[in-house]
Amino acid sequence: MWHVRRPPAFDLPKAMFRIAVAAVALLSLLTPAAAQTPPATTASPAQAATPAKPAAKKAAKAKPVAKQPVVVESGPCRVGVISVIGDRYSVQKFGLTIFENEASEVPIDWALDDLVFARGRAATSNDPTVRRIASPKGVFEPFYNPKTILIRDPGERLPVIVRSFTANANCDRYLVATTFKAELPNTHMMLNGIGTYNQGLGSLLRHSHLFANIAITLIDGRSYEEIKRPFVNFGANFAANMRLTEDPLTKLDNSLFPDPPAAASASAALRERTRALVADRLDRGLPGYLKED
Repeated sequence: MWHVRRPPAFDLPKAMFRIAVAAVALLSLLTPAAAQTPPATTASPAQAATPAKPAAKKAAKAKPVAKQPVVVESGPCRVGVISVIGDRYSVQKFGLTIFENEASEVPIDWALDDLVFARGRAATSNDPTVRRIASPKGVFEPFYNPKTILIRDPGERLPVIVRSFTANANCDRYLVATTFKAELPNTHMMLNGIGTYNQGLGSLLRHSHLFANIAITLIDGRSYEEIKRPFVNFGANFAANMRLTEDPLTKLDNSLFPDPPAAASASAALRERTRALVADRLDRGLPGYLKED
């Protein structure tokens, strides 16, 4: 006779106990893993010590603005024009005796050196081979203020001075414009360079004039010897000296004479009148030096 075996009766309390034990075991495995995973919003100590890299690349440093290239004239140089006439203006007053004489030199910025080059170019119909040559500041000081008056030191001569700064200019000739001291005709009064003077007796019998003592020197660009041209522009100079009437360019109203002398530099009328006189003297003298041989 067959016997049917019954399955054991389901014990609910024991089943629940097993489930609880399994859950506890599962939680014990998950807890260490959760403790080792930092929150998304909290940085680790190593990350806090290292600065975070920006998401975007740093902007490139701005490049410095390129300097404008210095324009250097190229090609042949037939004549290099050097002018040192334009940074001082003489203001002189003459009385009846030497004790009433006064003389001052006023610094000006009237572009008189620019005028020399402009009139030189005009005298050659704007020949591009006539160039302006800049000179270092103070290089002509030995020429204007020599150690002795009677015998010049070789280093005070114009050819030596010009040679000292034109080694790379390579001009066939150099035309140098300078100023000089000259005696006022029929007097013993010396007029220095470019300027104005006032002469007379007391405060009523006085008259004022402009003057421009400008010398032109031509120097060979290879040997640096002075090129003599004693009779250059003789006709123009002779005609000017034989004038029967007073030169209107030199006549100056007493009201324009600068008093004090320092007021000369700010006088627009004096500036324009002086530039007109200098241009006239240059136009009279430059063509003979700039013409082709």
